[in-house]
Amino acid sequence: MYLGTEIDQEKRLGNPKSYRYAVKLGDKLPEHVDWREKGVVVDVKNQGSCGVNKIATGELISFSEQELVDCDTSYNQGCNGGLMDYGFQFIIKNGGIDTEDDYPYKAKDNKCDVNRLVISWKNSHVVTIDGFEDVPVNDEKALQKAVANQVVSVAIEAGSRAFQLYKSGVYTARCGTTLIID
Repeated sequence: MYLGTEIDQEKRLGNPKSYRYAVKLGDKLPEHVDWREKGVVVDVKNQGSCGVNKIATGELISFSEQELVDCDTSYNQGCNGGLMDYGFQFIIKNGGIDTEDDYPYKAKDNKCDVNRLVISWKNSHVVTIDGFEDVPVNDEKALQKAVANQVVSVAIEAGSRAFQLYKSGVYTARCGTTLIID
């Protein structure tokens, strides 16, 4: 079974805690939000045996996971997984990220093509980000509030048998709290 990588908590980014999504008395949170229905993100792809996740824009342009697998090696571990915080840091430092068309998904670890990155710096980076924030950990109401307002990246414990057998739909088993990223 493919479990991904266990994240060393000492290496995690020390992002300041954000209270923007702290739920206040009287906040009304929707029971259901599907950003695919709103045309904001594309469906999740089959990752094969490579533990990476999809990133997409409101313009339904698929971003290159493979660029992160190949080039974001500071703390992330290619197909063995990693944390989106480090991926976001890479995108910021890299000046953006390519489309999947420009840097196609291979579902395996490759070397970062530095020459292609130089060319893509001028032509292909379709989106940049200037920052990100973490929703409070293990706070379902804060997560619900964040999801009601924007697309959210999440990390869950991927080592359970239930997760390994998961196929589609809403994952309803216990998520756990150990970040083993897949």
